[in-house]
Amino acid sequence: MKEVALNAIHTSLNAKMVPFAGYMMPVSYEGVTIEHETVRKAVGVFDVSHMGEFLITGPHALELIQKVCTNDASKLIDGKAQYTCMPNENGGIVDDLLIYRIQEEKYLLVVNASNIEKDWNWIAQHNSMDATMRDLSEEYSLLAIQGPKAAEAMQSLTQVDLANMKFYTFEVAEFAGVKNVIISATGYTGSGGFEIYFKNEDAVQIWENVMEAGADFGIKPIGLAARDTLRLEMGFCLYGNDIDDTTSPIEAGLGWITKFTKDFVNSENLKKQKEEGPTRKLIAFEMEERGIPRHDYDIVDENGKIIGVVTSGTMSPSLDKGIGMGYVPLEIAKTGEKIFIQVRKKAIPAKQVKLPFYKG
Repeated sequence: MKEVALNAIHTSLNAKMVPFAGYMMPVSYEGVTIEHETVRKAVGVFDVSHMGEFLITGPHALELIQKVCTNDASKLIDGKAQYTCMPNENGGIVDDLLIYRIQEEKYLLVVNASNIEKDWNWIAQHNSMDATMRDLSEEYSLLAIQGPKAAEAMQSLTQVDLANMKFYTFEVAEFAGVKNVIISATGYTGSGGFEIYFKNEDAVQIWENVMEAGADFGIKPIGLAARDTLRLEMGFCLYGNDIDDTTSPIEAGLGWITKFTKDFVNSENLKKQKEEGPTRKLIAFEMEERGIPRHDYDIVDENGKIIGVVTSGTMSPSLDKGIGMGYVPLEIAKTGEKIFIQVRKKAIPAKQVKLPFYKG
């Protein structure tokens, strides 16, 4: 197992460490509910240094990105980020990722930890135009500082005007006394905040400064378990659960990042699927009685017939009810008819709802 640069700090804080994507990662410190509420109401900091970072540069960098990604990266300007995904040739998704345009001919791609090698090989396989590729994943750390008090809590550490940074923009600037830090107004919690990219050797200095600056604002370290409940309350897809090599972006509700103004891998088939409609759709649901939906639980109709599967589910700390997402046939998604979740031997009624679950 690899260790992130802040591993010793997490263990000193008595974090529960678990293996994830080849790294030992903190899954919780004080407990999921406390950590979840900290992010919703104040500010929390996640170590997500296991994520992958690829630098794509040169005159053909954009051409390569446009070929492998569904979103239109030509719309990016310096200092803007974009959410996108990479489709495979069979209608599924290789990965979802962020693209940062640092400058013309220089892009940073941030990919999921469990897919680093797969993504690298996939992009390299399509690099017939000889864009320059560098894998920076082992060199960089990443903190997600999230919550409504994040900007105020971190402002003392940088000259960048954090409160007025627009969503999905970033700056490369000094932060906590460290130069050339990427300060990005992004995150996967739905409660605002920033993601901070920096070299591993600066990790301890930045962590200590972040915790000190945030002390008066109630900052706490947050584990991956609360990251999962936070993202699910927003209806954000998790790779390996809600999207994978077998789910198309159209089925997954990611048509908004799938732009047919350009050619990309499998774009013709995906365009046809969008026009004709997919056979199944990712839906969101809330439990109408006590019960916690879990990944891989069956979704059934009123007669007990299996019609789908839960891809993500939890007891929502904010709503105090069971919530989840899963795939069902398109006609059931369209009509919004009542469904049931098979929790052990009991079929518990659930209603389809619009995302996000958590309205803020």
